[in-house]
Amino acid sequence: SDFRPGQREVVEALLEGRDCLAVLPTGAGKSLCYQLPALVRGGVVLVISPLVALMQDQVAQLRRRGIAAACLHNGLPLQELRQLQQQIQQGTLRLLYLAPERLQGEACRQLLEDLHDQGQLVAIAIDEAHCISDWGHDFRPEYRQLAGLRKHFPDVSVHAFTATATPKVRDDIVRQLGLVDPVELVGHFDRPNLVYRIFPKDGEN
Repeated sequence: SDFRPGQREVVEALLEGRDCLAVLPTGAGKSLCYQLPALVRGGVVLVISPLVALMQDQVAQLRRRGIAAACLHNGLPLQELRQLQQQIQQGTLRLLYLAPERLQGEACRQLLEDLHDQGQLVAIAIDEAHCISDWGHDFRPEYRQLAGLRKHFPDVSVHAFTATATPKVRDDIVRQLGLVDPVELVGHFDRPNLVYRIFPKDGEN
């Protein structure tokens, strides 16, 4: 019935076509920040995510709600690939999930270029964006290739999402992805539902 803290600002940035860096804690609803604008703007939001299982889960949830979403990965059945191509041709696809490694394939690059040429590629969302930084706790070399997205699609806004990033990592994300005057939002990480207690240790074990 309402936005969670930070969601409105990120959604508005995406709708306005502005680059964005959102550091929001787990459970803050980062996924909605790029899913909702995909429906409002009526084009395709490309979502880069490192985990195929997570992408498949999000796609399944979206489809249950009647939202046209797809996940492009190596194990995609031929029937689903044809359905994806049909959705792109008909202009009905709203969210396309990819692992960063897929961007190295010629077929995938051509698909994205076709989307862009048709005016359907409205935004790029990068989940777990800290993976692009040498200073991040989970650096993945494949994420460095994402810098090429800004060069290939300079008129498409880029939005970086992560649940954890120090100021140094945030600066590195902005630099690596080539974000232009981004909206930066860092949420509050206090979790009232969690309680921390320290107990003295008895004995040597």
